[in-house]
Amino acid sequence: MALFKKIRRTKPESLDSINKDILPEPTRFSPRQRIMRFYNTPRIIGRMSVVGEKESKGPVGKYFSRCETDDKLGEKTFERAEIRMFDTAVRGAVRNARLEIDDIDVMISGDLLNQMTTSSYAARDIGVPHIGIYGACSTMTEGLMLAATMVDAGYFTNVLCAASSHFATAERQFRYPLEYGCQRPPYAQWTVTGAAASVVAQNDKDTERFPKLVMAIPGKITDFGTNDLNNMGAAMAPAAMDTMFTLFTQSGFNENDFDLIVTGDLGKLGSDILRDLMRKRGIRLGQNYIDCGNMIYDVNQKCYQGGSGCACSATIFNSFIMDKLISGEYKRVAYLATGALMSTQSCYQGETIPCISHAVIVENPFGGED
Repeated sequence: MALFKKIRRTKPESLDSINKDILPEPTRFSPRQRIMRFYNTPRIIGRMSVVGEKESKGPVGKYFSRCETDDKLGEKTFERAEIRMFDTAVRGAVRNARLEIDDIDVMISGDLLNQMTTSSYAARDIGVPHIGIYGACSTMTEGLMLAATMVDAGYFTNVLCAASSHFATAERQFRYPLEYGCQRPPYAQWTVTGAAASVVAQNDKDTERFPKLVMAIPGKITDFGTNDLNNMGAAMAPAAMDTMFTLFTQSGFNENDFDLIVTGDLGKLGSDILRDLMRKRGIRLGQNYIDCGNMIYDVNQKCYQGGSGCACSATIFNSFIMDKLISGEYKRVAYLATGALMSTQSCYQGETIPCISHAVIVENPFGGED
């Protein structure tokens, strides 16, 4: 069975010659310039990641700032637990930046729940100006891109971006109640229980020692016709390819210029599909590429194709990746988070799944030069 079915789309007005006879029509590229360069290089001066017990037992569990042992965190509902986890990550990131909540000019955040209830209810208690965004699993890179844009332009000094997800809340909303006990297909992924936050600040003598945001790429909606709510990897891989191809053809960087190229959250199947799609574009991803969905769970935890959810790449970026950047082990990282933008009803009504991938390039505070 084919992973994708070809669907009809209106042909773009301008197509590059490289598009011909390589991939189906929905993925053809426009030569439109999409690179955003941050010449004042905003810095990530604070971060925190909070995860559940299952995530704490995975391969990168030791890097997380805080690991909870109770998925309800002492609350009456899983939704209240996610709000509390979100609040913990936000306040922890602010403390890590050696700031107070009142020092934050604006918070940009999102989650998976209807009307972004987690971030909105948490923002009510945090009490700073709030911009809610919905990018599904791409929320963290979308937030970092917007935060860096605001800081780089000089509008704000300290912008906080955050994202969260919870296995129990997401499953109940998008698939089935946990009590239903349905069997999962082998290509399914496991929604990460966690929350993470970053504080993006202006570059000055007090912040120049922190990792810097140098570039971002806004994603383009990509749809290959997947309509299976469980097959997120296959749905999102083309969106990751679109943004990654743009990165390598418009930024001046190639796949060998990065210590780490990380996507999130395609899982094992999705990242294999991405490698195939990029190879058809003439780009072979090497050992410096990995997906956050592959990193967060061990194969013995039986999470099928790996992790997914807003918190999957957000928690890994704000723990493992940031640690490596600060220590100097990584000089330059390309972080491309992907999101499936279906609603709770769209697939049941016969719609396919539109997806997106936003990218940010983060460098070691001392350069990023080879």
